[in-house]
Amino acid sequence: MLKNYIKIGWRNLKTNRMFSIINILGLALGLSITILLFLSITYERSYNTMYSNKANIYRVLVNTNESYDKQILCTAPAALTPAIKNDIPDVKYAARILKHGFGETAFVKVGNTTFLEKELYWCDPELFEIFNIKFLQGEASSAITRPNTITISKSTAKKYFGDADPMGKLIVVDSDEKLEVTGVFEDFPENSSLHCNAIASFSSTFAFKNPSWGNSSFETYLQLNENILQANTESQLQSLLDKNVDKEGQWFHFTLQPLEKVHLYSADFSNSYSKRVGDIDEINNLSFLGILILLIACVNYMNLMTAKSAKRSKDVGINKTLGASFKSLIARFYAETGIITLLALVIGVFITVVFIPLFNQLTAQQLEVSLLFKPQVLIGILLFWVIVTLVAGSYPAFYLSSISPNSALTSTKKDGSSIINIRKGLVVLQFAASIILIVGVLVIYQQLQFMQNQKLGFDSDNVVAISTTAVNGNDKKEALVQEYESLSMVSNIAMAQGFPGVTVSGRMLFKTENDESGLKIQTNRADAQIIDLLKLKLIAGKTLPLIKQQGDTISEVVLNKKALDYLGYTPEESIGKKVIIQGFRGNVSIVGIVDDFNFESLHQPIGAYAFHNRKTEAKNFALVRFNSNSLTNTMDQLESKFLKINPDSAFEYIFLDKNIEQLYAQERKTAILGFTFSILAIFVACLGLFGLAAFTAEQRKKEIGIRKVLGATIMGITQMLSMDFLKLVVVAIVIAFPIAYWLMHEWLQNFAYRIDFSWYIFAISGILAIVIALITVSFQAVKAALSNPVKSLRTE
Repeated sequence: MLKNYIKIGWRNLKTNRMFSIINILGLALGLSITILLFLSITYERSYNTMYSNKANIYRVLVNTNESYDKQILCTAPAALTPAIKNDIPDVKYAARILKHGFGETAFVKVGNTTFLEKELYWCDPELFEIFNIKFLQGEASSAITRPNTITISKSTAKKYFGDADPMGKLIVVDSDEKLEVTGVFEDFPENSSLHCNAIASFSSTFAFKNPSWGNSSFETYLQLNENILQANTESQLQSLLDKNVDKEGQWFHFTLQPLEKVHLYSADFSNSYSKRVGDIDEINNLSFLGILILLIACVNYMNLMTAKSAKRSKDVGINKTLGASFKSLIARFYAETGIITLLALVIGVFITVVFIPLFNQLTAQQLEVSLLFKPQVLIGILLFWVIVTLVAGSYPAFYLSSISPNSALTSTKKDGSSIINIRKGLVVLQFAASIILIVGVLVIYQQLQFMQNQKLGFDSDNVVAISTTAVNGNDKKEALVQEYESLSMVSNIAMAQGFPGVTVSGRMLFKTENDESGLKIQTNRADAQIIDLLKLKLIAGKTLPLIKQQGDTISEVVLNKKALDYLGYTPEESIGKKVIIQGFRGNVSIVGIVDDFNFESLHQPIGAYAFHNRKTEAKNFALVRFNSNSLTNTMDQLESKFLKINPDSAFEYIFLDKNIEQLYAQERKTAILGFTFSILAIFVACLGLFGLAAFTAEQRKKEIGIRKVLGATIMGITQMLSMDFLKLVVVAIVIAFPIAYWLMHEWLQNFAYRIDFSWYIFAISGILAIVIALITVSFQAVKAALSNPVKSLRTE
């Protein structure tokens, strides 16, 4: 019986080739997009699943109070780990991770060659036990127990030492720290939140010798014993905090984050060392997008099948008269749908394979074709086929199978209002979904343009930040400044701890010694030239002193207006006033006030900021403003001067404007994906509209012939056939606009600085939808209008 159903279904496919091609192509595109998104979601959800202890591994989170805007930090104090080992027996292992230089690039010298290393971490040896890191050389248990030891990944060993044995060799970090290689481990997988190229002994760091409860800069992972509840351990962590920190000094409390949630549920957290942070909201959006596009493709099939119901009803009537049951007819229609969806699935998988490389470029993921052959993916694809077959074939199967033999055989013209209304409803649904996507893409694009064109309060053009981490000693740094000042294309230069767009030092600003609340402030140690170099607007006072005398205990600061507003002074009366900044001992005097500027992404409102000259942090960047039109020549000269002063180091730099662009990489990816999939979704919807218009024109060909004989023009007939569809598009616009407004309004809430909804976004979306529908339908309408009426009327 099934064999006969398949034969009948195949015969119907060949009989109605145009409709079959439209159905298969629409479903293939829908399935291809869904499979790509499914692969992406599967990959994102596979993060950290390779670790055998994953069920018992947690990351410690620091939840700050109102003074720190209730931020959640992925880094904890250095003093926490030794305290846990002493006081909480439920914790089997605990390990701290410190990214080199709090996130700066390490300059690694091997022999006479210097390498730039962005993934050097200083860790406790228990990290190897927690994550079961496989060692190829050396012993995990003892590799970094001694100070000044380091382990490196297999690929890093190859890069540093070639085919030579790295064990026992010395490498020099930042020109002053000699480390012995004591182990080689397997490279971390791409879908791991940890991605260390080199792991050095934590006992070599300042934090090991002087652990503090105040500096929260260390990612901390715990492995709990079996069957230990997370809530119990969190309660023990709070007791530990109470034991070591007075209540007045507790600006945070600890919580635990399961390893399985580290990748997808940390997008809103601060200080994560991982460069591979996912977002569960993005996963949900991609899931919604995939379902939406697949639904559009299914609606195409349902629409075209029900449109042919008049022709198919006779077939149903004859089969029922000959004894066919309701169930057998349903099975027959589902068999036909199954053939179409299977063909679409095969084509869709082929399209997926072809477009995986392009998809990787759009999403910055590492999807491989081999993922398609993993059991869970194959099961998922098979499930897609079953679901699409059931959904797409449901209405045609149950509607056509329910037609009575009498009604099917007595009238070929009867096409009830209910089925017509359902077809119209499906067209409206398709175009409403497409219009929502169009509005979404336009809003995302406008927000991106707004962020790129927003005045940030400083000038990032023609400014390059050159890392001086490996330049030892102030004498060399001063010599480098002098060399750069001698270049004609250099208009300004300043040494600084950091620059807008990168995190500097987080502290607290207090009004008085009795101020218990305080205000979070970013502090940046810098030269006096920093204000002019960044072209900040100085609204009162002056910049930092050019020279700080030996033995001068007064620290000078230049505050932004946000910090000043908290202190309650006017710009003029603030000059010379003393302020209290956490970690700054002695007198701190305000010498200048600059206007507010965006030192973080536009996701965040402007916070308090201070430039200072206190010797608390190193000035590891030379900021250079240049006025040359030849960028290549400028960078060559800057590199030449750098290597002249520091020949054993490597030249690393970043342009400030490019760094700011990187803050919005996620939004650009969302915009590109949204635009791409919106085009495909509209194309799939147009396929269905094209097929429906073709069928309508065929169904009304005698009416068109009569109208032409009676003098109707081509324009009049085209307008008649097009208007019915355009009315449906207008209804879709009315439905789509409120939904699109709500969705994009919610998305824009993620930005502190955002666009206002403009009426022309909806106008452009509506006009685009109408034009696309008109072009799609008009082709068939004009074709019908140009047909010879003799051919359509000769049977009458």
